[in-house]
Parts: sequence; structure tokens; C-alpha cells
Amino acid sequence: MFTGIISDLGRVRAVVKTGDTRFEFATRYDTAAIDIGASICCSGACMTVIDKGDGWFAISASDESLSCTTMGDWREGTPVNFERSLRMGDEMGGHIVSGHVDGVGEVVAVTPENESVRLRFRVPDKLAHFIAPKGSVAIDGVSMTVNEVEGGVFGVNVIPHTQEVTTLGRLKVGSRVNLEIDMLARYVARLLERE
Repeated sequence: MFTGIISDLGRVRAVVKTGDTRFEFATRYDTAAIDIGASICCSGACMTVIDKGDGWFAISASDESLSCTTMGDWREGTPVNFERSLRMGDEMGGHIVSGHVDGVGEVVAVTPENESVRLRFRVPDKLAHFIAPKGSVAIDGVSMTVNEVEGGVFGVNVIPHTQEVTTLGRLKVGSRVNLEIDMLARYVARLLERE
């Protein structure tokens, strides 16, 4: 489990395709404190650490992970948001995030608003009814509050701090992002289906 509060902005340092795809990431984390087998949320996708060294760690992504996320687009140098898994007693600064990407969205507008920027995303049809104004959504692993929803498009405001310490400040029209809907919305929808 995660909170959507990014604790490192790293980058892809190598991509090796050997059946599954091995991604190596440069990070500021103290990798000596990361166990092999630990979970790290990588731009919204919960992945297992399979190797590590000083200033880097590696994960292995299956074809399923590549097809359901933006990971198939990642190349050497691609910036990636990182969050270590939640521990008992940690602050819940964002919302409950599982690290299971529900779909890929696309940026349709980037509009400056004072010091912030308004980002608008088009979502896959299957996810649109899960996104509600003032609800939560994880965008590339970043916990965000939804400002408005218009059909299959929703918007968020990104403050300067978040622009600086996550990949959200680098997004442009046409950029693809990993989306995870709010866990509570998913279960409410499931319960309503049964009625």
C-alpha cells in the first residue's frame, strides 16, 4: 500500500529486454536500506525490487505490466516517480493507493493558473464513472484531488512544489499517464452493481 506522496523523482538508467523487461532506475534512496523483494511504486505501478546497487535499483516488468501502463514507453532517461511502501505508523498524507494501474489517460490541456497549472486528462471510458469532483485519483502515482469532471475528461490543479518534485510538472498535451482510481470508489461501484 502507498499514499500517493512521492518521495523521490528518479529516472530510468537502463532498459534490458530478456523475455520480461528489466528496468534499472537511478534514485536518491539509500538503497542499502531497500530489501530485495521490497515493493516500490514506480509512477503508479507497484513493482518488486529484484536487484540493487549504490544509487540504483532494478525491477522486472512482464508484458502484462507493459501493456496496461505507460511502462512500455519508458526509455533511458525517462523520469519516474518513486514511493516506498507504507509502514504502520507512517503519515497518511495522500489517499490509499494500491499501486495497481487501472488504465492509461492522456493529457488534453495544460493551462497556467497563477503559480499553479491546471491539467486536464481524458480517461478510458471504463474508468470515467469512477472519477468524481473532489474525489481522489493517483496520476503517475501522485495523489491528486479532482477539481472537475466533464464526461470522460477531468481536471486537477498542480501546485509549484508538486510540479517540481514529480513528473507532473513535465507533462504536455498528448502525454500519457498511469491512472489509479480511488479504492473506495471502486468498492462502492461494485456494491451498487449487485443491487
